Amino acid sequence: MITSIALGAGLGTGLWALAVSLFPPRPALDAVLARATTPPTPAPILAADDTGWAARLGLPAVAPLRTLGLPGPHLTRDLAVLGRATSTHLSEKATLAVAGLLLPALPTAALAAAGLAPGIEFPIIAGLLLATAGFVWPDLRARSEAAKLRVGFRHALSAYLDLVWITLAGGAGVDSALGDSVTIGRGWAFGQIRRALDTARLTRTTPWATLRRLGEELDVTELAELAATVSLAGTEGAKVRTSLAAKAQALRAHQTAEAEGDAQAATERMSLPVMALFLGFLAFIAYPALTQVLHGL
Repeated sequence: MITSIALGAGLGTGLWALAVSLFPPRPALDAVLARATTPPTPAPILAADDTGWAARLGLPAVAPLRTLGLPGPHLTRDLAVLGRATSTHLSEKATLAVAGLLLPALPTAALAAAGLAPGIEFPIIAGLLLATAGFVWPDLRARSEAAKLRVGFRHALSAYLDLVWITLAGGAGVDSALGDSVTIGRGWAFGQIRRALDTARLTRTTPWATLRRLGEELDVTELAELAATVSLAGTEGAKVRTSLAAKAQALRAHQTAEAEGDAQAATERMSLPVMALFLGFLAFIAYPALTQVLHGL
């Protein structure tokens, strides 16, 4: 019964995916009108790479997965941080899911050739589990890598704020302070800020506007706050040196608190094996006495 249900569900899912890919649903009228009347959005600052083996193998599955609403808004921002196109991510998910579904067939065929057929239930159940793991694993990896990049970006942003503050204290203007400070740093975070400032110069827009866009694309609120503070100096003539110094200090204090919290969490995790060993030792001591008591009854 379970095998029949699994085979029927797999056949139905495959036929539905084939029908969606061959005859995609027509978009709603309100969506078409909104797309036609909405002004074009500026090109994203973060560059996306859509090359790779997964983008070629799993390309037919991209349209059905987009129909399901994948990826979500939060995962889309994570992929933008990683510089990975959504089509590449969806192709990788589909490729790993199909590979996990077909992987148990290889040992099953080898055992069948040796005369040790394990039955059809094992490859089906194992294939479904591996396919689910392969479909979910790219999402988990993208979230983890994006979180690490955001933490590194906040560390670099605190150093960038100090550089901008020092440059402003030396008598430079806002635009010069932003441009000169970013040339000093190295790494991925400074590269993204440099790319945003270059975009502002080429498109003849204000640097704080592109920095705000970069903060929204990276989902880093601290960068958007920096852009709002700098815009006051650029438009209202406000003095922002003290504000930038306070923001840099607050950002470092927040990062220190997060580092202490992570260290305490790691310390607690390190105590778990010791507690497990201690419980095992207690069970080893108590087992003979408990056995004697039960046998005495």
